[in-house]
Amino acid sequence: MPTIYIDNEPYTIEDESKSLLETCLSLGFDIPYFCWHPAMHSVGACRQCAVKLFKDEQDTRGKIVMSCMTPAKDGTRISIDDADVRAFRASVIEWLMTNHPHDCPVCDEGGECHLQDMTVMTGHVYRRYRFKKRTYRNQDLGPFVNHEMNRCIQCYRCVRFYKDYAGGHDLDVFGWHDHVYFGRHVDGVLENEFSGNLVEVCPTGVFTDKTLKQHYTRKWDLQTAPSLCTLCGMGCNTIPGERYGTVRRIRNRYHHAVNGYFLCDRGRYGYEFVNSPQRVRQPLQRGTDGTLQPVAAETALHRLAPWLRSGKVIGIGSPRASLEANFALQTLVGAPQFYLAESALCAGLTHAMLTLLQRGPCQSPSLREVESADAILILGEDVTNVAPRLALALRQAALQRPKAERTDLHLPAYDDFALREAIQQQRSPCFIATPDATKLDELATASYHAAPDDIARLGMAVAHALDAGAPDVPGLAEPQRALATQIADALRAATRPLIIAGSSCGSEAIIQAAANVAQAAHTDARPAALCYLTPECNTLGLALLGGKPLDEALTALRAGTADTLIILEADLYRVWDRVSAQLLLRSAKHVIVLDQLPTETTEQAELVFPAATFAEADGTLVNFEGRAQRFFQVLAPKGEVAPSWRWLGEMLVAAGKAPSAPWPTFDHLVGELAQLAAFTGVDTIAPTADFRLVGEKVARQPHRYSGRTAMQANISVHEPKPPADPDSPLAFSMEGFQGQPPAPLIPRFWAPGWNSVQSVNKFQQEVGGPLRGGDPGLRLIAPASSAPSSYFSAVPQAFATRVGEWLLLPAYHLFGSEPLSLCTPGVAQRAPKPYIAVSAQDADRAGWREGQLMEVTLYAQRLHLGLRIHQALPAGVALLPVGLSGLVGLLLPGWGRIVGIGEHGAEGSHA
Repeated sequence: MPTIYIDNEPYTIEDESKSLLETCLSLGFDIPYFCWHPAMHSVGACRQCAVKLFKDEQDTRGKIVMSCMTPAKDGTRISIDDADVRAFRASVIEWLMTNHPHDCPVCDEGGECHLQDMTVMTGHVYRRYRFKKRTYRNQDLGPFVNHEMNRCIQCYRCVRFYKDYAGGHDLDVFGWHDHVYFGRHVDGVLENEFSGNLVEVCPTGVFTDKTLKQHYTRKWDLQTAPSLCTLCGMGCNTIPGERYGTVRRIRNRYHHAVNGYFLCDRGRYGYEFVNSPQRVRQPLQRGTDGTLQPVAAETALHRLAPWLRSGKVIGIGSPRASLEANFALQTLVGAPQFYLAESALCAGLTHAMLTLLQRGPCQSPSLREVESADAILILGEDVTNVAPRLALALRQAALQRPKAERTDLHLPAYDDFALREAIQQQRSPCFIATPDATKLDELATASYHAAPDDIARLGMAVAHALDAGAPDVPGLAEPQRALATQIADALRAATRPLIIAGSSCGSEAIIQAAANVAQAAHTDARPAALCYLTPECNTLGLALLGGKPLDEALTALRAGTADTLIILEADLYRVWDRVSAQLLLRSAKHVIVLDQLPTETTEQAELVFPAATFAEADGTLVNFEGRAQRFFQVLAPKGEVAPSWRWLGEMLVAAGKAPSAPWPTFDHLVGELAQLAAFTGVDTIAPTADFRLVGEKVARQPHRYSGRTAMQANISVHEPKPPADPDSPLAFSMEGFQGQPPAPLIPRFWAPGWNSVQSVNKFQQEVGGPLRGGDPGLRLIAPASSAPSSYFSAVPQAFATRVGEWLLLPAYHLFGSEPLSLCTPGVAQRAPKPYIAVSAQDADRAGWREGQLMEVTLYAQRLHLGLRIHQALPAGVALLPVGLSGLVGLLLPGWGRIVGIGEHGAEGSHA
């Protein structure tokens, strides 16, 4: 195997294609750096990672080179500790610091600053620069990111991430020499969906977390735990930080196969619903005056006991609740009485996607695997708004083929700037078929905007072009047939084709078309990946558990076979149409709701129990690819808040189905869940509560945590006893194991000399690779067979417009469509106002103008909304945004009428 020599000691390496910097860091050496980043590789801008390179063992002089730009080839000899190179690195950090302010004590980055770490590492302790420092005016960049340009050291990481990696267009570099400015051309909100990553990408305090600034706490005073984002179906790993009983911030938790180094802004900043003053914190009971009033838990449980013992109880599980909570509800009511908080349409689409992923032959890819795709077909999904972290992965996939094709230049894979210069605007083949334009269209080889049935027809035609055994599409127009042939040729020429679809359009035909394309493209030599997007954090987990849609729950209530309804962490008005939701709730004699926040559903309940959020409970979620992952409690809940599964366990006792708490600990519940065939092994994805390292639990609080007594001084001057946690191997204390625990239990990234997020390097098997011991989680879904199955043969008819009616489709927004994150002021600020979008052709034909007040009639509902005109929309199709104020309780897609009733600029409303 290749061997390199570091300070005359031999080290065996596995990969000669990496740089010396990455290789040395993987070997455990400390080399300072700024501009290099493991996800964005090398540009050689900061000159901080210098080492001395020798020709051979006889060379005693050597030469100084930048380790990030030098390959780690067999026989390479370098020195990290040579006196000349140490002096060089010290001089570099000194001139980088000439204009840096002396404001560490008041800088938000203090204590977790990569610049601080590197300054100490190089031994620079005294400043000789005595002249006036360069100063800048800072910008208002919106509600998420704070800007302090005076701290900049010109590493260029921010623009490299924002422009080159995330595809942003409104942040750039201005100026020259040492008067370089990183910002927008004018003040304004950063428009990219991943702007919050600047906080972690920046090695100093130029970009910091503005939401944390409102209730600032130093890193060493934050209690942390390993967790998951619950705001979409991607399953990104996070580290929430808590202080004084409130969540103060969310940081990225590295997972090689899922989110890597980055989070979307909704996942990073949408956490403040946990701290909402509107939280349900004690049981509520509807009084004689019709209002919900606080009540003791014992009283509430005593009141519902006879309802549960009647046996006429049905439960509604939730795709945003954990597997354990849903399983507990299913255990309470029985599998035949377990229903899903999904309409028949949504439940059918999810079941179809799950069945296809289980049937095969194509595997559902992880986000890491998505990045390696070299030909992409997207059918029906606005990926940026539905699954933002996937959109970021697709931007990396778009560069795969052109990079691979430039082997003639002999450029190493780590030389990011040179590779981008070489490929210019070349991209991997990417075809997007959606009802409207999306942000990823700028990557597309070709975009096709049409109604869902026409998108499905295109997909069917692509499958037929790949394999004549797939059904042909009769009556397909020649431009669409030519596009299908172009797409098929690109997929056939690929080595890792990827097909993406989902339930956003409400079309099973699109789901089937995607399966046909994936199967037609799949061979042993060319494995195709099939990626289905799911709307909620546990949509697939709930589907694996099984259950019937809401429509059948309504049938059971109206037939009198049930009279009591238990609703788990779901607002029925958001998952079903308003008329049906009202009918369902009014058909029940008793309604019991477990939830975190007041909703229209809790307003109809007779009893409400305070459910814990992701930050206050342990649980398991199954993401879009079928990966089961565990999240852990980061704070002790206030009031009588408890995990839903504990409340349901108490209800089992009240119902007389258990003499005492059926699940004394979380592990007991997970053990029962793992007995189900669909969840075999789910009890092994994280250590159990009795796990210990050198006899200790893993400490949630870092070893420098302070103020434990002072925080409770208004109650007692004695140090309070930490809350007990029988459910996990984590301790609510700084006393405990502070080293590197197993990957599922990592509560924070810190290593000696590495206080910043760059310390994650020390937790990886190799830099940029899996965590030591393997990445957390277990894939529960795998193709049953690699052999091809029969194609779907039902080809939908071409879309036909209707006179006076429009096909109303859902439009999704990263900020606004997800209800919990809307409790965050910054997210609410970024959410658009309600609107109706129509095509330019339809607007011209009707004489409508942008901003005009429109009346939209859908079923029995009338909406008054401002008009948006979208150039890419096809005629006869209109968009209604999901989840915005006044646009809740709409069953989409559906046919509706649109009439102009007002003047330009009128505000919309719900009639």
